[in-house]
Amino acid sequence: MTLRYTGGVIQAAAPTVNISSATGVWLLSQALPYRAAGTWPIQTVTIIQTFLASGTWTAPADVTEVEYLVVAGGGGGGGVSGAGGGAGGFRTGTGFSVAAGTDYTITVGSGGAGSSVNTRGVNGNDSVFSTITSTGGGGGGSANTSPNTTGANGGSGGGGAYTYSAPSFTPAPGGSGNTPVVSPSQGSNGGTGNASPPNYGAGGGGGASGTGSNGTSTAGGNGGAGSASSISGSSVTYSGGGGGAGQGGGTGGAGGAGGGGTGQPIADGDAGSANTGGGGGGGGQTAAPGFVNKTGGSGGSGIVILKYEVPTTTTIFTFKSTQKWVAPSAAVSVDYLIVAGGGGGGGDGGGGGGAGGFRTGTGLSITGGTEYTITVGAGGTGTTTTNPTGGSNSVFSTITSAGGGQGGNSTGPGYVLNGANGGSGGGGQVDLGGLGGTGNTPVVSPSQGNNGGNGSGPSYSGGGGGGASAAGATANPGPGAGNGGDGTASSISGSSVTYAGGGGGGFATAGTGGAGGGGAGGPSNTAGTAGTANTGGGGGGGGGAGGDGGNGGSGIVILKVNY
Repeated sequence: MTLRYTGGVIQAAAPTVNISSATGVWLLSQALPYRAAGTWPIQTVTIIQTFLASGTWTAPADVTEVEYLVVAGGGGGGGVSGAGGGAGGFRTGTGFSVAAGTDYTITVGSGGAGSSVNTRGVNGNDSVFSTITSTGGGGGGSANTSPNTTGANGGSGGGGAYTYSAPSFTPAPGGSGNTPVVSPSQGSNGGTGNASPPNYGAGGGGGASGTGSNGTSTAGGNGGAGSASSISGSSVTYSGGGGGAGQGGGTGGAGGAGGGGTGQPIADGDAGSANTGGGGGGGGQTAAPGFVNKTGGSGGSGIVILKYEVPTTTTIFTFKSTQKWVAPSAAVSVDYLIVAGGGGGGGDGGGGGGAGGFRTGTGLSITGGTEYTITVGAGGTGTTTTNPTGGSNSVFSTITSAGGGQGGNSTGPGYVLNGANGGSGGGGQVDLGGLGGTGNTPVVSPSQGNNGGNGSGPSYSGGGGGGASAAGATANPGPGAGNGGDGTASSISGSSVTYAGGGGGGFATAGTGGAGGGGAGGPSNTAGTAGTANTGGGGGGGGGAGGDGGNGGSGIVILKVNY
């Protein structure tokens, strides 16, 4: 029974409280003890992260379970009465346990290549998250030599074509789906080919929710239908099988809903749609007198999507690879750290790679519920036989950090002695005193980096790559290679971490890498050390007499959400 205080104020009746809900009518004085004890209901927000390519997911604090969608790459279609490729395996689930603060490797499978006559389409590649593996779709069969006429097994099976062994034409079966077996099933079987003129239609590839259709004498089989998922916030269909083709005419099989490619009886098969896991359509053959053999379409790449709830007290999100991120609905701005990939070190007494650009700030406006593409730049490559490469940019919203410039190099065709410009500049190479590259290129304020050090002709030593807080050192005539410039510390992650150190120069006496992941230079005939992953550190220059330069370290993006 509800009680009333004097004056008619309602008193709480049989109140209950736990971390999920609080029932009844509460006075503030009654609620405060529960809030102090941490047992008052916590407000949560939904986060969605989408991976279109392989990368890393860092589970945020307080996240213990996720919903997932894991779709593998689709199989390639066969050629000449080519069968449709099977769709990539489709697996989804909820309540999957994860450990907060742990890095999980995300593998997004590529689609398999299509094939021509007498060669089966290539299976798609697996997609993986933690213990969940979706299997690549089976390749579609091609006329006319066994065993390549049958569809391959896979997440969904590829369709079958026909086998010719004079004087007989024999239908070839489709491959088995849900291989290996998982529950719920990840896919379906491919359809069987037809061995009758005039067009010898091949079977369609299996889809996530439907078997590929059998071919007829005049038409290729349709690809099996895929399955819809709303994990991304809207309903999207994935994992459709590729349509089969005939030869010389007739009708091509339609691709299954969910990205399956259409079969083409007198042309190359259509590719499966990217990031759907759709199977490739079968290819055909032109009519007489040309009889030109056609190729099956490639399977579509896969996708991995994770969805989870976090309390509004959890504000830090770390991105170690390129992905898509849906901002929490209540978010209004972010504090950010954006570090680009470091430049590769030059070889053979090469300059150190410049650090990736380092940019940080507060209060960057965002729109809650909006999907943002987060680009994490890769580190550049170090080398001796060709010129090294600079790091790649990292990007969030309107903020771009520039990749670090590569170090100067002295071997291979068209070698470049000077360090390249970038977020921080690469160090110059030894011969004739190559110059260091210019940092903070393009110019932003505050500066994102510093110049690389010059090489030393007389001492044959490479200059150090620039870092976020200091220029790379110029090689001295000792001889002694220049040290990499130091990076800058950030506490946005909750602890102080230093990023964007420049790579040390190489030669007889190597330069040290700058604080913040810069790779050390190599002494004589020794490779430079790679920059540390996810710091944007520059690669160390290679030592004289043939030492390779080290690769630059990949970048990182960290966001702290403000509600």
